Amino acid sequence: MQAIAWYLTVLIVAAIGAVFILVAARSQQPAEYSVVQPAAYRRRAQLFWGLIAFGVVVAAVTLRDLPYVRTADAAPEQIVTAQGFQWYWELGRDSVVAGQPVEFQISAADVNHGFGIYDSETRLVAQAQAMPGYVNRLRHTFTEPGTYRVMCLEYCGLAHHAMIAELEVTAAK
Repeated sequence: MQAIAWYLTVLIVAAIGAVFILVAARSQQPAEYSVVQPAAYRRRAQLFWGLIAFGVVVAAVTLRDLPYVRTADAAPEQIVTAQGFQWYWELGRDSVVAGQPVEFQISAADVNHGFGIYDSETRLVAQAQAMPGYVNRLRHTFTEPGTYRVMCLEYCGLAHHAMIAELEVTAAK
C-alpha cells in the first residue's frame, strides 16, 4: 500500500508540474477575456466535480479498511484494569483467553501515557490513551495466543523506554 501511495503521489506531483509548465508557456500568448472566460468556467466546474467524485471514491475505498471491529454492547467476561505510573504498567491480570473479547479499563496515576499492545513481532495491535482521573475503555479480541507486550506510546519521562508489561494470551479450551 505504501508503494502505491508513493507512485500515486509522484504521478500527481508530475501532473501538477506539467500544468504549471503549460500555464507558464501559454501566459505569453495574449487572449481576450470574453473569449477565455466561458471555457475557463466550464473547466473549473468540471475540475470541481471531478475532485468531488475522486474524494468520494478515495473515502469509500480507504474507510472500509479501518480496523474498528463492532463489539457487542454487553460487557465482556474478560476485564483487565491497566494503570500507568511513571514508569511502569500495573495490570489487574496478566493472562486472557484468545478468541474472547477483552475490555481494558485504562487510566493513569500521574501523567498521560499511551497504552499500546504489541504482538510478538512488535506490531501495534491496539492502543488507547491513559489519562489521570479518567478511565478509557478499549475492547479487543486477540485472535492468536502468545505473549503480548504493553508499552507506553507517549513520552512520560526519563524511564519511559522501560515502561513495559506483558500479557499472556492463552488458547481457548
